[in-house]
Amino acid sequence: MIAEQHTFIYNAIMISHSMRKIREKSLDDNENLTQNTIKDSDVYELLLKIPAGKVSTYGDLAKALGNPLASREIGRILGRNPNPVKVPCHRVVMSDGKIGGYAYGDDRKRELLEKEGISFDNGIVSDFKKVRVYPQKQ
Repeated sequence: MIAEQHTFIYNAIMISHSMRKIREKSLDDNENLTQNTIKDSDVYELLLKIPAGKVSTYGDLAKALGNPLASREIGRILGRNPNPVKVPCHRVVMSDGKIGGYAYGDDRKRELLEKEGISFDNGIVSDFKKVRVYPQKQ
């Protein structure tokens, strides 16, 4: 009986370990795919198509660039934006309308968006569907 329990526990641990390795490999493959296909300059070009008073999402930008799984990579690229005044990365929010990250802090991002006419309810963009745009790569 004890030997059977140990065998069961050992098998469960091995299955769990194998599943974790498969997930890690899958995430690594997706990361490599996004790094090879998303260029910083393409993201910055899309940002210029988001007008003041409008927002888009990390996922919207990833989809526009042909890789809908690359929303995290889009966020990393926005964090490297060398000219956030000219290239308005503050106009990118999360898919649920929450503000998301910003190199100069969430409060500054919210302030910039509010100056452009975006309002918030409980930390979420008000009328999100009305102010959301879907920039397209040309």
